[in-house]
Amino acid sequence: MKLYEYEAKRIFKDNGIPVLESELVSSPEEGLDFFRKNGPIVLKSQVLSGGRGKAGGIKFAETEEEYREKTAGLLKLSIKGIPVKKILLERKLDIRNELYLGYAILRSKARILLMFSAEGGVDIEELSRNRPESVIKREIDINRGITPGEISSLLKQAGLEKDIINAVAGTAHKLYGIFTDYECEVAEINPLVVTGSGEILAADARIAIYDEAVHKHPGYIKEEDTYTELEKQARRINLGYVEMDGNIGVIGNGAGLNMATLDIITHFGGKPANFLEVSGRTYGKAKEAIQIVLSNPNVKVIFGNFFGCISRCDVIAQGLAKAYAEGIIRVPIVISMRGTGAEEGIKTLRAAGMNEIYEDDIEAGEKAVSLLKEV
Repeated sequence: MKLYEYEAKRIFKDNGIPVLESELVSSPEEGLDFFRKNGPIVLKSQVLSGGRGKAGGIKFAETEEEYREKTAGLLKLSIKGIPVKKILLERKLDIRNELYLGYAILRSKARILLMFSAEGGVDIEELSRNRPESVIKREIDINRGITPGEISSLLKQAGLEKDIINAVAGTAHKLYGIFTDYECEVAEINPLVVTGSGEILAADARIAIYDEAVHKHPGYIKEEDTYTELEKQARRINLGYVEMDGNIGVIGNGAGLNMATLDIITHFGGKPANFLEVSGRTYGKAKEAIQIVLSNPNVKVIFGNFFGCISRCDVIAQGLAKAYAEGIIRVPIVISMRGTGAEEGIKTLRAAGMNEIYEDDIEAGEKAVSLLKEV
């Protein structure tokens, strides 16, 4: 779950990371007192997507007239399909240096990855790709953590000025505490600014909390801003569903397998209507999953792709068969099934009256796309 910049900065402030005084507004009439006290100011669109600067979502205002005009313009803007509803106001900074500081999960090693660059304010992925030597990385043992002294040593390697190393190291250590306390997937400051007077400030803030920890932070849940109605319904029963603009409904067990399923459909010229995962704790909810998929009126065919392991195919098949028997499945459905419980699952599906069942998911995907011509 992503947090808005203003929410992340509130957490930063509560944990001792210096941030600017700010005000959140949702109309041109708001914030005038803030402007008069702090102008010139920066106006920052609050959306849960990256690239807002390139999309015109950040503006500067030197006068009251500019402030009114640019606030009104931003509130008419959509960034990657997300309408701007709120704007964060901050004073314009005198910037000496822009740094990057961030933490992420290194899943392949079950470690936390600390990343730092003396060249902040730019896309860190692009910087890592084009100039990998400019990004210093340090793997952290989750059980041991990292000390301010260890961080200081790392910053010296980056050639950071001596007069700011301790302050940046302190901020980095506090950000590590936030990352672990809030069970984050990502926590970063880009840029972490050194002002002309040598002050260290988090000029931007990004926090994404691991979905399994969201229930611990109910105050930050914001379904109304980020999910379609069907996505909200799916989340309420713990199903991983993402609505798309195609007409082939997708259901599968495992995120990777679902992504491959989308690729198969696209390869044969079809367009997926969704991503939907029934696995782990939800593989007994195939019937409910089908109901969600078919609540999208654009779905003309369903492609179910299953590989049994922990999520047994026979259990998934029972849910599918029940949905078929109750008349919930009212469009052609193609199933690919193999792995644990597949033999029993296929028998269950055939007994329910389903005939388009395959072992090979490539063959099944091609069939699902071809069926569109018949409906």
